Amino acid sequence: MAITIRQLGLQDYETVWQAMQCFTLDRTPETGDQIWIVEHQPVYTLGLNGKREHLLNTGPIPVVQSDRGGQVTYHGPGQLVVYPLLNLKRRELGVRPLVTLLEQTMIAVLAHYGIHALARPEAPGVYVEGKKIGSIGIRIRNNCCYHGLSLNNAMDLAPFKFINPCGYAGLEVTQLADLGVAVDLDELAERLLQILTEKLPS
Repeated sequence: MAITIRQLGLQDYETVWQAMQCFTLDRTPETGDQIWIVEHQPVYTLGLNGKREHLLNTGPIPVVQSDRGGQVTYHGPGQLVVYPLLNLKRRELGVRPLVTLLEQTMIAVLAHYGIHALARPEAPGVYVEGKKIGSIGIRIRNNCCYHGLSLNNAMDLAPFKFINPCGYAGLEVTQLADLGVAVDLDELAERLLQILTEKLPS
């Protein structure tokens, strides 16, 4: 079954989150899978187990208590956000393999641009020389997933300094632009989609 790709552009986080929830709750076993590509307006999001102590000095940027996994992160313009809305049962894909697949997708994308990145088993996400460049947070309901991944491309990284990213004090973040790669966000999304859809079990 073909995957529908939706390019949403720059969107408010809560609006897209609620739309993902509705799509997941309303879908039937016959509903086709979708992948949403989006940039978010500046926002901090806390996962289900997120501790507010990791919000250090958020200032005027809104904080949203989300229903994804993981701790606290930041989304803003210049960051590629990809939400796979998948029927995991139909694809015979477990939660941990899904996380690994998303990590390996980002690693392959970065390798295409000459960046060597790694996943860390104890801290989901993707890292370049110890700095985090890609984050993952997902939610499973009725054997279907929503939320997904974010990959830092060319954004203002300063807001990350006012949180403990993903719950780790002092964790540094990086992005493609700071690693000498200048790529349009649409091109980056196209590359990631190509790799992700190739890796997904049918």
